Amino acid sequence: MVTRHPAPTLDTVAERAGVSRATASRVLTGDPRVSDRARESVRQAAAELSYVPRQAARSLATRRSDALAFVVAESGERFFADPFFASVLRGAQAAAAERRRQLLFVVVATDDDRARLEEYAAGGHVDGAMFLSVHGDDPLPGRVERLGVPVVLAGRPPGRRTSLPYVTPDNVTGGRLAAQALVARGCRHPATITGPADMTATSDRLIGFRAELAEHGIDLPPTHVAGGDFAIGGGYRAMEELLGTATDVDGVFAANDLMAVGAMRALRDRAVRVPEDVAVVGYDDVPIAADADPPLTTVRQPLEAMGRQMARMLIDLADGGEASSVTLAVELVTRRSA
Repeated sequence: MVTRHPAPTLDTVAERAGVSRATASRVLTGDPRVSDRARESVRQAAAELSYVPRQAARSLATRRSDALAFVVAESGERFFADPFFASVLRGAQAAAAERRRQLLFVVVATDDDRARLEEYAAGGHVDGAMFLSVHGDDPLPGRVERLGVPVVLAGRPPGRRTSLPYVTPDNVTGGRLAAQALVARGCRHPATITGPADMTATSDRLIGFRAELAEHGIDLPPTHVAGGDFAIGGGYRAMEELLGTATDVDGVFAANDLMAVGAMRALRDRAVRVPEDVAVVGYDDVPIAADADPPLTTVRQPLEAMGRQMARMLIDLADGGEASSVTLAVELVTRRSA
């Protein structure tokens, strides 16, 4: 006959570690407000006793799920095609794991998706939500926050939603760095491929690019601006458009690396050499940039750091703390395309 021993409890872990039940609970929930000695003692006791916290019971007691939603306001196809999202997700996952939180990946591409996320958040299944790739004045982040669920945005939001905290790269400076790279290359007739018009990253990068060119006495006429969609195909089509309207173009700033790769493919199909005839600069520094032909000069934004910062801010908010918006520095990575 097999004898079943009672499962270890938080009280038995605390007794074995020689600490209070409250201290043991703080250690096992990732609360940093404990001494190193207490943390080590509790972890050792938990390991010796094979103690596993009962999440369901803990959630009922604390009214917390210990889960965060990583929400991408794009289609699943777009998410998996753009390494930008995976890089941010990697950083967010690392930070969530440090604080013993689970990260739930959610795609919201349709109205039904948005309604399901609202219902899920209203049910208390997540302690916070980080939103990426928010377009225009999408009301979903604000609606989730009004449910009492903390929200952090990736990117500076439009004016009327500035009360929501955000983490953003310094996109205006990034646009300036791209312009500086083209000017240093000797370009006097640069063009740009922008991202979607309803995103602040697009407008901020364009503002910086245009302002830096102006300081060098270079105009950016409408014929030298083409709209894109942050995808390779969109970059290809926008470059073809520019070649039809800006016949003197000698440099291109694409507002992300995927569009820059698409632009270089369009130039190659027209037998235009990069960088000898047209220099190209991208934005992000995702892995495809270094592998492009030629390797892409680009503005690097700290994607993993952005994810880590968002997750940490969200956990602080969920724990009853405060969070202030953060702007992260960017830098130019020079390769052969410009």
